[in-house]
Amino acid sequence: MDALTMVTSAVSLGDAETLVQHPASMTHSTYEPEERIKHGFTDGLLRLSVGLEDYADIEADIFNALDMLGK
Repeated sequence: MDALTMVTSAVSLGDAETLVQHPASMTHSTYEPEERIKHGFTDGLLRLSVGLEDYADIEADIFNALDMLGK
């Protein structure tokens, strides 16, 4: 998430811009890990809300961030 430049990290996903959220450390951080997993909120889960930006820009930002994982 830190490598994203256009996509913004946010707790609420309701906006016109593309947003990303990590439930385990944000909205569901008060729940025990076992409870989160029981409901499908694994530590690796990211939620993405696609906004009104050009698709190619969103795609490029996400793929650039993913490429950073291997570096």
